Amino acid sequence: MEEKIRSAIDSHLAAARALSAQWGLIGQIASLIAASVRKGGRVLICGNGGSAADSQHIAAELVGRFKKERRAIAALALTTDTSILTALGNDYGFDRIFSRQVEAHGCAGDLLIAISTSGSSPDVLNAVNKAREMGLTAIGLLGRDGGSIKPVCDLALVIDDPDAARVQEIHILAAHIVCGLVEDSIVAEQP
Repeated sequence: MEEKIRSAIDSHLAAARALSAQWGLIGQIASLIAASVRKGGRVLICGNGGSAADSQHIAAELVGRFKKERRAIAALALTTDTSILTALGNDYGFDRIFSRQVEAHGCAGDLLIAISTSGSSPDVLNAVNKAREMGLTAIGLLGRDGGSIKPVCDLALVIDDPDAARVQEIHILAAHIVCGLVEDSIVAEQP
């Protein structure tokens, strides 16, 4: 048991060390989000399973606060309304549950954070394509090699690890860093 625990911790630490090499990209992502928010843009977030939970987590950090008191940031997890999700899944197919919501809630100048540990989730890919079609900025938080979603994103943070658990852990670490940077930017502009 001890070896399994140590192995999980060691693989987490290795993935976190690899993330530090992407510090410039993390800064770019935070800058894009802050620029969109400054212009009145909204942040839409989607993902499946654990990434759906991460979508909600990120939205909560932006709407509420991360560490500092500041104005609320308009953010919406597209993963939370079971009536919408089941209606869209039933009427249009599961692959369109997020793209249809992007169409409903998104406007040019808004930003979509698309989370996929495989980099190839069809419903997340369709959301990115719809976002780009509508003039939204698309940011990917992706796993493995970035899959089919990476090439259609404006920016993509890829955690190249075959273990979905490690990818999710590092996605939320990166998201916390981004939320802190966005918050600092917003606080600096407040009177």
